[in-house]
Amino acid sequence: MNIRKSGPLWAAVVLAACGQSDEHPVTSVDLAAQARHIAATSIIVDTHIDVPYRIEANPEDVSKATESGDFDYPRAVAGGLNAAFMSIYTKAEFEAEGKSRQAAETLIDTVEDVASGSPEKFAIARSPADIRQQFESGLISMPMGMENGSPIEGNLANVKYFHDRGIRYITLTHSLSNHISDSSYDENKPWQGLSEFGADVVKEMNRLGIMVDVSHVSDDAFWQVIDISDAPVIASHSSARHFTPGFERNMSDDMILALAKNGGVIQVNFGSSFITDVAQTYGMARWDERTVFLAEHPELDESEATSGFDQRYAAKHGPFPFATLENVLDHFDHITALVGVDHVGIGSDFDGVDDTLPGGLKDVSAYPNLIEGLLRRGYSEADVRKILGENLLRVWEAVEAHAAAAG
Repeated sequence: MNIRKSGPLWAAVVLAACGQSDEHPVTSVDLAAQARHIAATSIIVDTHIDVPYRIEANPEDVSKATESGDFDYPRAVAGGLNAAFMSIYTKAEFEAEGKSRQAAETLIDTVEDVASGSPEKFAIARSPADIRQQFESGLISMPMGMENGSPIEGNLANVKYFHDRGIRYITLTHSLSNHISDSSYDENKPWQGLSEFGADVVKEMNRLGIMVDVSHVSDDAFWQVIDISDAPVIASHSSARHFTPGFERNMSDDMILALAKNGGVIQVNFGSSFITDVAQTYGMARWDERTVFLAEHPELDESEATSGFDQRYAAKHGPFPFATLENVLDHFDHITALVGVDHVGIGSDFDGVDDTLPGGLKDVSAYPNLIEGLLRRGYSEADVRKILGENLLRVWEAVEAHAAAAG
């Protein structure tokens, strides 16, 4: 049922969701307190946080408060985060240079070092059971997802190798098409979807119990994954294309419907360019102008050329149009209207979308703000808990069960 989000009927829905009546109207304080309670007592799973790449490039001790970045232990505790999927991100250019596998190995080592260095705070998680046990023990789980399948390097045995190292989802490609899949960002699409080897990778991931991640893949590759995969798939950090027409990196309504039919889940990306068309348009124009600037100044390395570029661009074209928390909530509303509340979750892209995060969702301390917004829009506490983590855990458990049944 579609209910207009205003007027007495909507107010009654919100009141009922919070256990309030017209005689005892809900207040912002009530919702904020309820949100903090839910954050403290739910398993919050965020499927995409780029801490490893961040601290490999600029070392910081995330077991303590840090001056930069979107994640550290104190902020994660404040936000109620329990399971932070560490992104094992490999630059697209590394495939041609033969550096992909070593880059992934280095970042996995980094995550292991963080966990082993603060065993009273963090723990590697290899299963939903690990996450539930570590939640009870008061630890923040660090499961790992591989962003870009290029470290497989054309050897199917490497899928098992990285499974043994703790990888529990693989984003098949990234910003350039690779030997597994075409990329949504790349005009060059040599496979018209998946390569033959890529189809074998999907089947091997099903066999081993690794979640197949369709974020970053081309539309053709998505539909081929849906046809091939016998287990539910995920979009680890994508949002709804309905709000960003023409942005292939987000998922169309038809794709969201197919993902849900497959039993999977779309994990909403918080980056402003994923959330509103105006931010997406601004970001693409800025990227194009930066690319031209780099080409015109070959004497400068990339860091020299781009230092201060965004500020110069803003002085000329106006400030970046940040999305708002309400814009993010619109994505949750749209997805739940399409497929129900069982097929949506959180894939923030913290530490991965630079300085484009919306107000109210700037770092891992901010999940209570999202929760309060969902409550304000009439989501029940049970449904909020599904969005926060139970949907993703259900899918992961189904992927594990499929692998166990396959032997």
